[in-house]
Amino acid sequence: MMARLAALIVLLIPGILAAFGIKLIRDTFFGVHILPGALWFQFICGILFTVLGLGFFAGFLLNRDRKNGKVAPRFQKKKES
Repeated sequence: MMARLAALIVLLIPGILAAFGIKLIRDTFFGVHILPGALWFQFICGILFTVLGLGFFAGFLLNRDRKNGKVAPRFQKKKES
């Protein structure tokens, strides 16, 4: 039970980061300043947060599915000779 709770917390943090990144991108299009500085800086931070959050989430799921053997052959790890 504790392992599932820890996994939920590990996935919750990047999910919130990605959601905040999407909010920054949306606010940039409407001209709302959330972060200090120029709007282009806010847009770049939004893209960075979104990519990092979704990338961590996708990597976590791929690693879990590889461990359980539930991925297509092209996503399986290459065996070393």
